Formats: sequence, structure tokens, C-alpha cells
Amino acid sequence: MSAPRAAHGLLLAATLLLLGGCASHSARKAPPVAAEVEMATQQAREAVLLADPDWSLAGRVALANGSRGGSGRLEWRQAADHYSVALSAPITRQSWRLTVNPGGATIEGLDGGPRHGLEPSALLLHSTGWQVPVEALPAWLRGARAPGMGEATLQFGADGRLQRMVQGGWTIEYANWRLPDEADGGIAMPHRMEAVREDARVRLVVDAWDPVPADG
Repeated sequence: MSAPRAAHGLLLAATLLLLGGCASHSARKAPPVAAEVEMATQQAREAVLLADPDWSLAGRVALANGSRGGSGRLEWRQAADHYSVALSAPITRQSWRLTVNPGGATIEGLDGGPRHGLEPSALLLHSTGWQVPVEALPAWLRGARAPGMGEATLQFGADGRLQRMVQGGWTIEYANWRLPDEADGGIAMPHRMEAVREDARVRLVVDAWDPVPADG
């Protein structure tokens, strides 16, 4: 091989290596950029939800603590920092309502009359035996990070929507999102979610959101 031809070959090889290195570098840099975009979208979405603190949902819930389980209809009505949670189990004909405000929580519908407590989740656990992250659910139900629950680790799906969140010792999975009608101008809301912590599990299927939060 002549010297010019050899030099040309070396230059071509070096160029290919350089381009390959740039491609690899770009590939390594892409995920952080995508993650920044996803987080910015999440933060914007949470700002929209924060601006609309009055909402309600109706759906079906399944609770499990180890080998013990139960299911029923769930209605959640939120008015800023006041909310009520009603659960009814048609098969067992059991039902109760948890009402929460800044002064504490009250649970009604159980044998022995109403019971009161400062922390909703502790009151629910003591009264019913169910471990439910009540304080965090106003945010988690809508696919947002819960204030006061510490740092959250978020994982997004290929569609850019929240797929998994780990916060406060709980892992929350979002299996499906309900897209709003274009005429509503709303944002997508969770349709199915599951929160798990050790042997405690909360599964929810939302049948209806009211109202659908407006996008911006």
C-alpha cells in the first residue's frame, strides 16, 4: 500500500472513530435531557393540579394487608385541605366514611360509634386494620408528588407519563391514564393505580373524575 493511500485509510478510520464517539456521547447525553423535559412537564402538571384543589372521584378499590383483603366502591371528595372518603362493600354490607380537616380526622359507620384522631392513616389503621396512606393520597391519586412525604423518585413511560413513583416508603404504579376529550381542554388523569408498602396494598380503578382539571 502506498503512503498516501495508507494515510487516507488512517484518516478515514480516525474519522469513523470520532463520529462513533460523538454518537456515543450524544446517546449518553440524551437520557438526562429527556429526564429534564419529563420533570419539567411533571412540575407544570402539578402546578395545574395545585391550582384546582376542589375535586372528586368515584371508583373501585381493593385493599390488602398480608393475607387479608377486601374491596368495594370508593368516593373521594376533596375541598382544598378538607376531604371525605367513603367506602362501601356491597358483599359484606359494610361501609364507613372518613372525614379529614386540619383539626384531625373522624371515621363513622363502624360499630361503637364515631372515632376521632389527629392522623387519618393512624385512625384508619386502628379502627379498621387497613394500612392506607391517606395523607398522601390526595396527591398520589392525581399522579402528583405528596407534600410532606419526603423526596420522590419518578419513572416515566415511553409516552412521557408518570409510570412509577417511590415516596414515603410506598411504591405507586400507574398502569393506565384516562385521556380527556379534546373539547374539555383537560389533562390526562390516572385511571388505574396501585400503592404498595411491604405487605400493604391499595389498588384503585377510577370510573369518573369531577371536574377534569383544565390544562393551563
